[in-house]
Amino acid sequence: MKNDVQIKNKRAYFDYHILDSYVAGIALLGTEIKAIRQGKANMTDAFCMFVGNQLYVRNLHISEYSHSSFRHHDIKRDRVLLLQKRELKKLRVKGEEKGFTIVPLRIFTNERGFAKMEIALAQGKKEFDKRDSIKERESKRELDRVMKQ
Repeated sequence: MKNDVQIKNKRAYFDYHILDSYVAGIALLGTEIKAIRQGKANMTDAFCMFVGNQLYVRNLHISEYSHSSFRHHDIKRDRVLLLQKRELKKLRVKGEEKGFTIVPLRIFTNERGFAKMEIALAQGKKEFDKRDSIKERESKRELDRVMKQ
């Protein structure tokens, strides 16, 4: 199966310093995985949180599958992320510290066709850090423009 699904959370790289990343499986319904394979997911407002001993992703918007009949999934339901116990424990300890959060970075499909989510332990950027990111991006863009000519 072709690995062509790449849904990225561009906002996460702008708002957070990425410290450590993990790849987690997602517990999805049939119509949800079909919609993801069509590229119909939006993760700009998505975030991860612990409920009990499980890690959930919230506000992940997966649109309805276009060819489904009357059985549609809830568009913004909480979805369970599948990680190993030691990874969950490490994320819980670090995520409870002040200033740290767990953010989803991208959704992709592996070679077997399963949907995976890359999540990261991140620290929020301050306003001046965001300005530095913008300056860095613009200087890189300008350098690329000069190099092409």
